[in-house]
Amino acid sequence: MSKAHLGLIGLGVMGENLVLNAERNGFSIVVYNRTYSKTEDFLNGRGAGKKIEGAKTLGEFVDKLEKPRRILMMIKAGTAIDKVIEQISSFLEEGDLLIDGGNSEFRDTERRVSELESKNFGYLGMGVSGGSKGALEGPSMMPGGTRDSYKAIENIVTKMAAQVEDGPCVKYIGPGGSGHFVKTVHNGIEYGIEQILAEAYDLMKRVAGINCEEIADVMRIWNNTEELSSYLVEITEVCLRTKDTYDKSDLVEKIVDKAGQKGTGLWTVVSALELGASVPTIYASLNGRVMSSMKDQRILAESILQGPSITYSDMGSKDKGMPLLKDAVILACFASYAQGMDLLSIASKEYNYQLDLPSIAQIWKGGCIIRAKLLKRIQNAYENNSNISNLLTDPWFAEQVNARLPGLARIVSLAAANGVPVPCLSSTLDYINSYRTSRLPQNLVQAMRDCFGSHTYQRVDMDGSFHTDWL
Repeated sequence: MSKAHLGLIGLGVMGENLVLNAERNGFSIVVYNRTYSKTEDFLNGRGAGKKIEGAKTLGEFVDKLEKPRRILMMIKAGTAIDKVIEQISSFLEEGDLLIDGGNSEFRDTERRVSELESKNFGYLGMGVSGGSKGALEGPSMMPGGTRDSYKAIENIVTKMAAQVEDGPCVKYIGPGGSGHFVKTVHNGIEYGIEQILAEAYDLMKRVAGINCEEIADVMRIWNNTEELSSYLVEITEVCLRTKDTYDKSDLVEKIVDKAGQKGTGLWTVVSALELGASVPTIYASLNGRVMSSMKDQRILAESILQGPSITYSDMGSKDKGMPLLKDAVILACFASYAQGMDLLSIASKEYNYQLDLPSIAQIWKGGCIIRAKLLKRIQNAYENNSNISNLLTDPWFAEQVNARLPGLARIVSLAAANGVPVPCLSSTLDYINSYRTSRLPQNLVQAMRDCFGSHTYQRVDMDGSFHTDWL
């Protein structure tokens, strides 16, 4: 077999599926896994009869690749990446390229790009979204690093990526850790939408009193609208309809209500705080997962802390998709995207990434977890006005907000009256109401800060900084 086009390190589910994707698209592959038995199992199983070779050592692995070598690492983020880089560097030559396709923290990628490029190696931090199915059939990919490094793999990734009406779902994102930063924000938006749909399910079950099949019917209606048609709504319907193989009851009701988080949601929120970006809907989704992990405490608290009794309340006809609840969910999803795009815009200026927001919306239209019809509207908004202050002020989005805000307010009020937590929906209402209010009460906050700490304040009627001896 001639030298392979691409090498892959790490035969987890994502790694295996990306290898099969690349091979299907005409590229020969050599694979390496820390445990060679895993490599053998893959070569004798899913990789049998394909243009895929294995290697027992990193030296053998590198030797089987055509020059300049292109090596995709699909391994755990953190120190594992640094160890592989250290182990493989002695086998590499000038011009060879390493690609981190995992969920690395963007500052780690910044450091690695700087270190590797100084040694005349190429390095890309490439966010990959789509789960195992997307990796096999065509993911969304977000590569960041030098443009020359991207050009070295462009012919491969453009064929591997999901394809939509206006091109492949991969674009050069920008320098340094920009690719991993964009993937982090993608995951923050994903956290938001998942929690929003979970809150809608909870309201329909506990307040409207309908079962999983009926909730799934509502999700199907939502998925046939421009505003909510998306992969996440689609799979929510599937999850709600799936039955337990043991007793044929609704499987979702057998699952423990504790959700994990791998770090990208936290990184999104921390980055937003550092950059001064407002992301309350995304933060609420992260906090929802944190609260869910406190299962034992919540069981105890339920027996001590009392709330209102839940009474049946009308949220609109389920045959029409529960219009009031649909309004609330639509605006919360809008807010999750708007907050993510705002964070990207601020980061682009702060880190000099020069992000192309329409292109980012375009590559999220296929393959990735947050793919949705709505992304076409988001792409259009930033193409029409690259300096737009917030997605919600785009004419189409603003019209939607103005029409649906009363529905969101009524749903949040209804949830509060019944003692049902809706952190994302309520945070969205506060976010929109705050954003559309020209004068907020922080004038009093500034007065207090000056009173206790002499921090000074500004006035609305004259220029300069002022201090008052309040006491």
